[in-house]
Amino acid sequence: MKLSRRTLFLTFSAAALRGQSGPPATPKRNMIVRSSRPEDYEMPLEGFEEWITPIERFYVRSHHYTPKVELSEWKLSISGEVAQPLTLTMADIKRFPRVELVGVMECAGNGRGLFEPPVPGVQWTYGSIGNARWAGVRLSDVLRKAGIRGAPLEVLCDGADVPVGTMPEFQRSIPFRKAMHPDTLLAYEMNGQTLPVSHGFPLRVIVPGWAGDSWTKWLARTEVRKEPFQGFFMQTAYRHPGKPVPPGMAVDPKLMKPVQNLGVKSVLAAPLDDAVLPKAPLRIAGAAWSGETPLASVQVSVDRGRTWHPGILGREQARYGWRLFHYNWTPRDTGHYVIMARAFDTLGRTQPFVQEWNPSGYLNNTVHQVAVEISDSPGPRAVPAGGSTGQMEKFKPPQSYRTACLACHQEDIIMQQRLTRVQWAADVDKMVRWGAKVNPKEREEIIEYLLRLYGPRPAN
Repeated sequence: MKLSRRTLFLTFSAAALRGQSGPPATPKRNMIVRSSRPEDYEMPLEGFEEWITPIERFYVRSHHYTPKVELSEWKLSISGEVAQPLTLTMADIKRFPRVELVGVMECAGNGRGLFEPPVPGVQWTYGSIGNARWAGVRLSDVLRKAGIRGAPLEVLCDGADVPVGTMPEFQRSIPFRKAMHPDTLLAYEMNGQTLPVSHGFPLRVIVPGWAGDSWTKWLARTEVRKEPFQGFFMQTAYRHPGKPVPPGMAVDPKLMKPVQNLGVKSVLAAPLDDAVLPKAPLRIAGAAWSGETPLASVQVSVDRGRTWHPGILGREQARYGWRLFHYNWTPRDTGHYVIMARAFDTLGRTQPFVQEWNPSGYLNNTVHQVAVEISDSPGPRAVPAGGSTGQMEKFKPPQSYRTACLACHQEDIIMQQRLTRVQWAADVDKMVRWGAKVNPKEREEIIEYLLRLYGPRPAN
C-alpha cells in the first residue's frame, strides 16, 4: 500500500500531540529572513569565511510548513520496483554501515535576486548555501536490502511536509545511477548533532554535488520507479533550459531539463561591498566549490578583471565541500577598486561575467564583484544629502490581499519581488490554482496593489 504524504502527516501530527517532536531547535543567528512562514533563511556573506557552516548559520529553504515528526512513530517505506518492500525504523536505518562526508548544499535559486530582468521566487542573493558534515547511511545499501527488480530509471523521494492549501506536494526523483552512487546518503546527523527539524529531522537525502532541490527533507517514503515521475516539482518546477535564452523569454517546461549538478562558483566574504578602507595590507577572502567536479583553483582580481592573481586555497578539503581561499593585497594608491574572484574546476570550466538568464533564476554562478574605496580617511561611506530615502509610498492594501495572499504566508516573501504586471498576474493566477479564493474583481485589485508597491526595479 502506498501512503500519501498527507496520510503520513496525520500520523506525525497525532504523535506530536503526545510528546516532543524532534531534537531541540538550534536558533538561527544573524540570518537574512526571506520568509518566516514557510521558513526561508539566508546566510550572510561572513559565513563564507568558515569551512564548516554552523547549524545556526546554515540556510533553510521550505516550500511548505515544517512538519512535526515524532521519532517513535516515524518509519521509512521503500516500495516500487523492489523484490521486498520495506518499512524501516530509525533503529533499522542505523544498523546499516555509517558513512560521513562533508558537502555543499546550495539552493538551485541561489542568486535569483541578482537576475535582470527579475524573476519571481525567493530573492536569494549569495547565501542560500552551506557546507556541512553529514552522517548517515548509503541510500544504495537501503535499496539493495529491498532487492532491485529489472532496470529502474529513478528513485522518488517523498517527505513528511504537507502542502499549503492545494499546492502540489514537494516530491523529487533522482536518477537511479545517482541514487546508487556510494556518496548519496540518507543523513540523520548534521555537524555531529542529530539532524535539526528545520533541516529534515529525522532523515534527509544527501545528493552531493547537486542542487538542494534533490536533498529531500523529512524523508518518509522512497519508490523505485521504471518510469519518470510526473509531479509538479519534477515536470514544471526546478527545470532549466540547458542553454542561453533571451532575457524575459518564456520557455515551455517540456523543453527544459531538471536541475541537477551545481556549477563552479566562488563568493567573496571580505571585504564587503561599498567598504571604505585604509591604504594598508588587505585580506581578500571567500569560498569556492564546483559540484561533482573537483575544484582546481581560484583567481582574484583587484582591477576590474584586467589582471588576475592566484588565490591561496585553505588546507581543509573534501570532494564535495567548498574550499576557503584568500589573497593578500596592499593597494598602491587611494581610489575606487572593484575586486573579483573566479574559480576553475579540473575540466577548465570557470564562471561567467554575465549570467545566462533563465525563467526561474536557477544556477547563478557569475563572477562575484565587490567595490571598495581605498581612502586616507577610512570609515562609513557618506550618504549624499537630499534626495529620496528610497522608501516606497505606502498604500492601504485591499482586504482581498489580506485574506487571500497572507493566509498562507507572511508579507516578507512578497516584499522582495520586483515584477511586471504580466509576472504578477501569472503569480496571482498560480495562487488561485493552489487554493486562494479570489474573484475576478479582487484579482485585478490585488495585481494593481502589488504592481504599485512591488513593480519592476527602476532602470539605472
